[in-house]
Amino acid sequence: MPALETWNDGETTAAIVDFVDRVTDRNGPDFVEPAARVAVFDNDGTLWCEKPMPIQLDFTIRRMGELAGQEPELRSEQPWKAAYEQDLQWLGAAMVKHYHGDDGDLKLLMGAVTRAFGEITVDDYDARVAEFFGTAGHPTLSRPYRRCGFVPMVDLLRYLEANEFTTYIASGGDRDFMRPVAGELYGVPPERVIGSALGITYREREGRTDLLYKSAMDFFDDGPEKPIRIWSRIGRRPILSVGNSNGDLPMMSYSELDGAPALRLLILHDDADREFDYVAGAEDALDYARRAGWTVVSMKNDWREIFTPEPS
Repeated sequence: MPALETWNDGETTAAIVDFVDRVTDRNGPDFVEPAARVAVFDNDGTLWCEKPMPIQLDFTIRRMGELAGQEPELRSEQPWKAAYEQDLQWLGAAMVKHYHGDDGDLKLLMGAVTRAFGEITVDDYDARVAEFFGTAGHPTLSRPYRRCGFVPMVDLLRYLEANEFTTYIASGGDRDFMRPVAGELYGVPPERVIGSALGITYREREGRTDLLYKSAMDFFDDGPEKPIRIWSRIGRRPILSVGNSNGDLPMMSYSELDGAPALRLLILHDDADREFDYVAGAEDALDYARRAGWTVVSMKNDWREIFTPEPS
């Protein structure tokens, strides 16, 4: 299959190919050794669809709704109330507010997440995620969540790997929610998935050993935390980064060192016919990208296809 087959020819595709050609040319001034060819990708809105709410949020509110059904007193409190009533507007708005610097509702949501999944073993959580992706579908696009990945991004991942890049996912989403499906959707193994995480504790009981989630966040991998987690896990500064929101700005800005080559790709959701058309939560990133000369990827103009096709 030709490289970047699902991308239209144009300035964006040319910028990607030019960058890869430069850093892989041993005789050129921008050559980068393969070990240092590190590329990082956000997930929600970058590798898969995030509207009308992030996929993990759907998974989470199902669990929260289940608990609110068992404990009626929760139904008058946010975000349990929104989960129980399937108020997607409140839940989606919490994320947009976060990208605008207002974390009030997000803190409520994160507190509920720790309660919803605290004391569950990592194996049980993994099984719940697999079950969810085996049955759940997108609420408006009439396709299973397993087919909501962006196929041009998968093409880009394969193109980079063919040129000896090592690719990582660096997302604000839960690391252990992405790991069970990242291989199938993107070809990225679990050890190359960086994300938010609940705390984990070790338990021995009756001859069995388990890892259990604590009822507390370990870290929320968004905004300034992203470059911290990237360095902690990789120990290298990426030379290529891809994001779509204000929360990705620190990660993308970190993917540059004076005098060294770098490529930043910002995904613009501007295709209402095939996906969604929105800039909420990405205004600062778009403004910065245009001023800094980063490459803005138009889903409408740069991508021939959007989603992973349904199996025939």
